Amino acid sequence: MVLPMPTTTLYKQDFYAWTQRQAELLRAGQLRELDIENLIEEIESLGRQERQELRNRLGVLVGHLLKWYYQPEARSKSWVYTIKEQRQEIRRHLKENPSLKPYLSEAIAVGYEKGLNLVGQETPLDPKSLPQSCPFSETDLFAAPIDW
Repeated sequence: MVLPMPTTTLYKQDFYAWTQRQAELLRAGQLRELDIENLIEEIESLGRQERQELRNRLGVLVGHLLKWYYQPEARSKSWVYTIKEQRQEIRRHLKENPSLKPYLSEAIAVGYEKGLNLVGQETPLDPKSLPQSCPFSETDLFAAPIDW
């Protein structure tokens, strides 16, 4: 008879198997057998990932809006669709995670830093010559028309 591996060992050796075992234990109501310490860590990590997703998408959106407004001669269809896609995904993300809304202004500030980096990487513009705090209101970020 092979005894099941302790869940803390399983966590270190096969994360996927660990997740499946934790789900089985939860479904069976075997709460005493759960790897509580690692479950807490993973749940907290999931929350951090949701915040990171918001910041990353805002960074891409802001970077493309900066390129759009500060390089009008280089505007492209690709930029239009990147702006459109990021707006859609951010709205969807906030709808699915409404508790992130109070974090939005902080996420915009971090996203703006990321957007400046994107501008520095993808354009001849010097990010230091651009506003050092986000010049876009929430309305601008999510609804300002982009005319092509």
